[in-house]
This record gives sequence, C-alpha cells and structure tokens, in this order.
Amino acid sequence: MNEDAVRLWIRRAGNDLKIGVDEITTDNPATDAICFHMQQCCEKFLKAYLIFHGEEYPRTHDIALLVAGCARIDSEFHTQIESGAHTLTKYAVGVRYDEEIFPSLEETKRARELAEKLRRFVLTRLRQKGFEP
Repeated sequence: MNEDAVRLWIRRAGNDLKIGVDEITTDNPATDAICFHMQQCCEKFLKAYLIFHGEEYPRTHDIALLVAGCARIDSEFHTQIESGAHTLTKYAVGVRYDEEIFPSLEETKRARELAEKLRRFVLTRLRQKGFEP
C-alpha cells in the first residue's frame, strides 16, 4: 500500500467535495458542475480505498464498478449501491460533453448527500483498518 498515494486521492476527493459544497450555497449554483464534482469525489474516494488495499483500480468513471471492486474486499460496500451512489455516474461525462444535463437544485442536493455519505463510509472503513487520513 502506498500511503502517500492514498492520501493524495483522499485530498483530491475532498477538494471535489469542497467545490460542490461551496458552489451550492451561491445565488445561482452551477448544478451541472456541482454534480460532476460529487461524482468525482465518490470516484476518488473509492479509488483511494482500492489503492489502500493494494488493488489496481480500473480506469473508469463508473461508480457501480468501483463499488463492486471495493465490495470484493469488504461486502459492506454494497450498501453504497443501495443508497444510490451509482446514480452519480451519469454526471461524469454527460454533463461535460455529451448531453444537455442541468440537474435541479433538489437533484444536486441529493448528489451532495450521496457524496458526503460515501466519503464518511470510506473514511470510517479506512480508520477501522488503522489508516488515518
């Protein structure tokens, strides 16, 4: 396990979360950008978990695929699919290039909640393994 790499991914994930949390409080939040950063936050936390366990992470933005990889290590990760974290995958590429996606404020708040929940889950799991980010 490369602790420096894990910390780097966690820091980047935290920055994505911060950007979204800060932007959502503005008068006219850029909901597409916020949702993109919430997806990125989740993706990076999941990849940090895989790196912590010495696993290669796939080059993908698919949250469900990353959760499945983490679930092979810890079956409790399936709860993140049940909570809906995989729904953030659509914001990885579509909002940037392909589709005209402008999520509602309600949808954007839900994306933030999912990212914050996954963040807490991953950090708790890492701490249980003795790793302090």
